[in-house]
Amino acid sequence: PMRTLISSSSRILDPKRSPRSHRPSDAGHLHCQTAPMASIPSLAVSGAAVAAKPLPSSAGFDKGGSYQRSTQAAENGRLESESPPRPLDAQEAMSMLKDGRTVQSAMYVPLLHRCVEASDRGGLRTARALHGHMAKTGTVADMFVATSLVNVYMRCGASRDARSLFDEMPEKNVVTWTALITGHTLNSEAVLALEVFVEMLELGRYPSHYTLGGMLNACSAARRIDLGQQVHGYSVKYGADTITSMGNSLCRMYCKAGDLESGLRAFKGTPDKNVITWTTMISSCAEDENYLELGLGLFLDMLEGGVMPNEFTLTSVMSLCGARLDMSLGRQVQAFCYKVGCEANLPVKNSTMYLYLRKGETDEAMRLFEEMDSSSIITWNAMISGYAQIMDSAKDDLHARSRGFQALKLFRDLVRSELKPDLFTFSSILSVCSAMMALEQGEQIHANTIKTGCLSDVVVNSALVNMYNKCGCIECATKAFVEMPTRTPVTWTSMISGYSQHGRSRDAIQLFEDMILSGARPNEITFVSLLSACSYAGLVEEAERYFDMMRNEYHIEPLVDHYGCMVDMFVRLGRLDDAFSFIKRTGFEPNEAIWSSLVAGCRSHGNMELAFYAADRLLELKPKVIETYVLLLNMYVSTGRWRDVARVRKLAKHEDVGVLRDRSWIAIRDKVYFFRADDMTHPQATELYQLLENLLEKAKAVGYEPYQNAPELLSDSKEGYDDKPAAAAGSLIKHHSERLAVALGLLKTPPGATVRVTKNITMCRDCHSSIKYFSLLANREIVVRDSKRLHKFKDGRCSCGDFGGALLL
Repeated sequence: PMRTLISSSSRILDPKRSPRSHRPSDAGHLHCQTAPMASIPSLAVSGAAVAAKPLPSSAGFDKGGSYQRSTQAAENGRLESESPPRPLDAQEAMSMLKDGRTVQSAMYVPLLHRCVEASDRGGLRTARALHGHMAKTGTVADMFVATSLVNVYMRCGASRDARSLFDEMPEKNVVTWTALITGHTLNSEAVLALEVFVEMLELGRYPSHYTLGGMLNACSAARRIDLGQQVHGYSVKYGADTITSMGNSLCRMYCKAGDLESGLRAFKGTPDKNVITWTTMISSCAEDENYLELGLGLFLDMLEGGVMPNEFTLTSVMSLCGARLDMSLGRQVQAFCYKVGCEANLPVKNSTMYLYLRKGETDEAMRLFEEMDSSSIITWNAMISGYAQIMDSAKDDLHARSRGFQALKLFRDLVRSELKPDLFTFSSILSVCSAMMALEQGEQIHANTIKTGCLSDVVVNSALVNMYNKCGCIECATKAFVEMPTRTPVTWTSMISGYSQHGRSRDAIQLFEDMILSGARPNEITFVSLLSACSYAGLVEEAERYFDMMRNEYHIEPLVDHYGCMVDMFVRLGRLDDAFSFIKRTGFEPNEAIWSSLVAGCRSHGNMELAFYAADRLLELKPKVIETYVLLLNMYVSTGRWRDVARVRKLAKHEDVGVLRDRSWIAIRDKVYFFRADDMTHPQATELYQLLENLLEKAKAVGYEPYQNAPELLSDSKEGYDDKPAAAAGSLIKHHSERLAVALGLLKTPPGATVRVTKNITMCRDCHSSIKYFSLLANREIVVRDSKRLHKFKDGRCSCGDFGGALLL
């Protein structure tokens, strides 16, 4: 059981209690196995070989001597009679320089510090001016001051100036080398940092633990864990691995590389752990769902060990609570924050607010948000992404859309504020538009990404492509994809899936071939989209070839989704025996979705014997989706199998799947209209029903035949379940919600405009058939996205190929 945080924290807050030494529990019985290494034989960085000669047998470790020599050299540069200079502030030092007084090297130090503080406000220009003055007075030869200037150049982003000065220095010590290494890493030039370290070793210079720590950071930034392990071995050989700062760097490097086991070994090998050590491990555990419990345990050990957590520690712990969705523990951490006085810290508030959102407590999260005196873009992003993530966990579709609208409102308020959206903001809000099929809002956000320059980011571009695909606008998705400067496997997969969903199977296959030619490596999701495209078009040979390619060339073991696409393809073509033999031959266990597809397909092709067999296998799985029960009830009612009807209804009641709630939405001119089946609440309901009757009459004249669904036994118009005969218990619904939404779109949008509707469950066969004719009669493109797929109706055809497995029969 989890120990209470508040009781643990009382020990650390007691001033009379002295911190005791603490040794954390042996997590997983880990033992350090890093062997000391006397040399770093060769480095290959980003394809370029960086060679390092083996260190001499006398090679050692600088434990601070160079720092002392640095100070001595600075002192030797002064006159012996000169007394040590007193500290100067920047204003006084600048005044002395302007007055032309006797120049001492100490005058430059406060000025150089000010350059770092004003690095974004002309600091580099000032540093270069000081460099010129130092060169004029000869002070640049002072190693102490020149090293400070190297550090300033690096912190101002002028790595070339720093390297040029470094090369001109007649004398360098370990501090100078370390400044150059850490500076390159700071400026995202990790490869250059590695090269400088190798150069240092080749010249026989001994690194200090600060140098090795900077080198570990460079290895982490360059994703050279192999080189980092060699540096680790070097530090073990000379006893530097037990130094706290080195232990922190080792933990950070291994954890960033995803090797938490090695990170824990480094953590345990650090005898004097400080708050950074603990925070590094706790935050790393928060990023890996397999180590959440360990992270919380470390936090409690930290408190019992007498180490006071800082705001970064508490932010990570709150993230752990959010990942575990543990509101009780989160409230204890929140109370602890109040107790130690950091509840007003912005990162802590952000993580607390995000926890409340993840748990669905939106009112409390909004209260925290509105009470903030100041906020950052991280705060806004936490709110927007929080609302986006809980859309999927909403108890029903109304709550999900309500949360989506709240995210859009927050984004609007952010745009109107002094802050500007960043890449994370755009990717989050575009995912909301995708889920809500909010094309108009998505187009406005697209324009905003262009305005802010964020469109060049591959993540934002991928989210944009996905949004257009989900909204049924494949042309815009294609344009956004073609204009992308760089593409990732995620982007390729999203576009292939889009073509597949829109019934453009040949385009999906061609794009996959282009992906292979570009050198991008497809993943398992890519092959699901590709096989789905082959299934929709009935391309058996291509599907079998790509299925074999996935296994043999890319060594991807098929998942149930891959098998499902193959079965779906055979069922679509009416090759039912091939579908069942494929299942038997491959030996995989079909899931609820595959058996449902087989039931629908067998019934659609008139093979009721196989349909009943598939239905029995489906019922053995005790389905959890309400639509599955409706599918079975429709089949059994239409064939008069009343005992099976009773069996299905009894199982549905036992599994507590609820009732079938038929809901549809349509957005027109920034307003969203909501419909239920046979809904009469809309102010224009009379006109809608009249329009539908007219359209249905015209459709019948050109070949439409109404398909009679079974009584709505599990609809939300019924109160529970009873034992009456099915036909008597149900009631026929005339117009499902999507037909009413489509009618409103035809009534209130301009001629030729595309009608876009979102539906919370799968379309029935009758609505699907009738809307096909509506698109032909009204000369409109109608897009309906249901719970299974996107249906794009145009000229009397649908992108799904009219397959019964995609419909609720």
